[in-house]
Amino acid sequence: MTTLTNALPGADTLGSLKDWRTVAALIDATLLRPEAARQDVDQLCREALHYGYAAVFVHPTHLRDAAWQLRGSQVKAGAPVGFSTGATFPSVKRFEAEELLRAGATELDMVMNVAALKSGDRTLVQSDIDGVVRVAHDAGVQVKVILETSVLDLHEKLLACQLALACGADFVKTSTGLVGGATTDDVALLRGVVGHRAGVKASGGIRTLADLTRMVLAGADRIGTSHPVPILRELSAPELP
Repeated sequence: MTTLTNALPGADTLGSLKDWRTVAALIDATLLRPEAARQDVDQLCREALHYGYAAVFVHPTHLRDAAWQLRGSQVKAGAPVGFSTGATFPSVKRFEAEELLRAGATELDMVMNVAALKSGDRTLVQSDIDGVVRVAHDAGVQVKVILETSVLDLHEKLLACQLALACGADFVKTSTGLVGGATTDDVALLRGVVGHRAGVKASGGIRTLADLTRMVLAGADRIGTSHPVPILRELSAPELP
């Protein structure tokens, strides 16, 4: 069910990134700090509606409130599955995905079982991803698989992409942002593997318009950041009323 926007950057990509509206539509604004409170979620949702982000991602306990505030808009309400290490049971991740969907999630980012991949347990990794993807797709919701590329070697990155594709994942995503972050080399590698079959989300350490631009030019069509407003203000985006 993959629906890509800018699966591969075209010749006019750099020019389009001079428009704050285009940039905002690439952004998954994240609020996953442990101390994030309801008022912080309310502020994020106001920003998302004002600027037109692609999605907001909040902790599961805040999801229902965010989904309510974003109802009727084009902004997706999302939460992470298996955050932050991905090292829980596949059955737990499926249950968590089901609960998030009941709470109003319209996108999910799941953390791959990185430890299982590094242990060579391809069956567990694939079963883990497949369970969440099936639950989400049954509800018409896209899934991004977080690979945590900064702790993977080249072979593991390639394998992780292949397993995610085999399970029908809609995007592969570089990282949670808690262990390393996105690099243009990793984004280009992921794009080279998935081609037009899935999207690529760059996440982790993206704080400026220059950071975002480099990731998009490397092949990212979604950007995860907890600093969206400063990026948009570089393009003279209007402040919240």
